[in-house]
Amino acid sequence: MSAVSLKIKRRRDLAFLILAGLFLGTMGMLNILGLSRFLTLGSIGNWPIVVAVGALPYPLTFLCTDLISEIWGEEKAGQLVWVGLLLNGWIIFIIWLGGILPGTDSPVFFEIQRLTFGAVGASMAAYMAAQFTDVRLFHFWKRYSNGKALWLRNNGSTLISQLVDTTAVVLISHYGAHVLPIQAEKALLPQLTTFIASGYLFKLVAALLDTLPFYLLVAWLRRWLEVPIDGEEIDGNEIYAE
Repeated sequence: MSAVSLKIKRRRDLAFLILAGLFLGTMGMLNILGLSRFLTLGSIGNWPIVVAVGALPYPLTFLCTDLISEIWGEEKAGQLVWVGLLLNGWIIFIIWLGGILPGTDSPVFFEIQRLTFGAVGASMAAYMAAQFTDVRLFHFWKRYSNGKALWLRNNGSTLISQLVDTTAVVLISHYGAHVLPIQAEKALLPQLTTFIASGYLFKLVAALLDTLPFYLLVAWLRRWLEVPIDGEEIDGNEIYAE
């Protein structure tokens, strides 16, 4: 057990609050935007890269949980994932409540409600599987490398968990919620494969691009929060003094 100043404690609380806020705010945003629009981000040969607008900010959530896992540990990251699940439930409840209470007819609201229910229903299952996969794999690689090879636990955990997430979201969105823009006259499997491959390619590129920011942020946070040893985590039992 070590002692640190209250100044450092305030820094640590602020840093955690910012990362948790980014994580939860992004979760809320992507679930509301969700499947409201699909973007074509180019093509590879004859294969279009189609990504739901709600997926654009999603890679940020993995960066946040990886930073929290690295600096605060697996328990804190797991707690944040559970709070994110409660946030999903809160979003569903408010949108459901807005639909059953008396008021003016609003086709826009009910279309948003339909798409959000589909997006959140799919993302909740995918979210739990992917985020817990990310946290557990991150700490597996951390233990395996004895706190070294930061790139391995960052990319090794994120790339696998993103595949779990993308596959689950696409399959549940189609078979469970029926909200994907599927063309009935065309074969189903190639369309679902395109959605999965496109979404995963986008998230894979984003995960690889965040490697350098992850290194820089970890190094800076360790200095600023006075957690100097590679692989060391903030001890919740530390004594804080003026």
